[in-house]
Amino acid sequence: MRLKGKVALITGGGSGIGRASAVLFAREGAKLVVSDRDETGASDTVKQVRDAYGEAVAVGGDVTSNADSASMVRAAVDEYGKLDVLVNSAGVSSRNALEAPGDAEALWDRVIEVNLKGSFLVSFHAVPEMRRAGGGSIINLSSIIGLVGYPAGIPGVGGGFNPYAASKGGVIQLTRNLAVDCAKDNIRVNCICPGYTRSNLTRELFSDPAVVDALVERTPMGRLGQPEEIAYAALYLASDEASFVTGIPLAVDGGWTAQ
Repeated sequence: MRLKGKVALITGGGSGIGRASAVLFAREGAKLVVSDRDETGASDTVKQVRDAYGEAVAVGGDVTSNADSASMVRAAVDEYGKLDVLVNSAGVSSRNALEAPGDAEALWDRVIEVNLKGSFLVSFHAVPEMRRAGGGSIINLSSIIGLVGYPAGIPGVGGGFNPYAASKGGVIQLTRNLAVDCAKDNIRVNCICPGYTRSNLTRELFSDPAVVDALVERTPMGRLGQPEEIAYAALYLASDEASFVTGIPLAVDGGWTAQ
């Protein structure tokens, strides 16, 4: 078991990539703290973990809150005695960040706050606990849109003022700087840059078959990704197999960024 004896905190664990990572990590022996603003979603993930004979607890909380972020980390230490792995999977897109869209400034602020500030806050509280544990692994979720621009010519996809790209590019730089700073403490910090993947975050986008067809056509492997495929990349980065890997943005994108 690749994560036996490790304790992992997964934010945004109530659905999508976060849920897939939690279930996979549990199968590989990790003890889980599953955090999500949607406490029902987090509890459902914990049920799936326990049904697979894993150990997990659910914690509600908002990653944009300093107090909530600290509580998530504290929950792992209180429940299991330490924290070895953090997966910052909580995130929003410009399509689902606001209940009443139309305010460009509010949209920018919300997306940056959740995707970038949220990754910063939970990591900020996790690092001291990982130091006490003798090391650890932080895995941030960026995007291919943190590496390259949005594709042109697909209605409803992207735009020059879309805050999602800036937030995910910021996550990559946060990852690099944390990796350099934390290397002396045996804390590895990496990020995953998924390609277009079927999840709650993309449900609205993928509701248009024409958009799906256009994205599939531009993906060299000729299909969209699945949350489980991103989770396996997170598993590698969380495991001791990646003991000399830090500071990287790992594209899991069916070849999109190779073009």
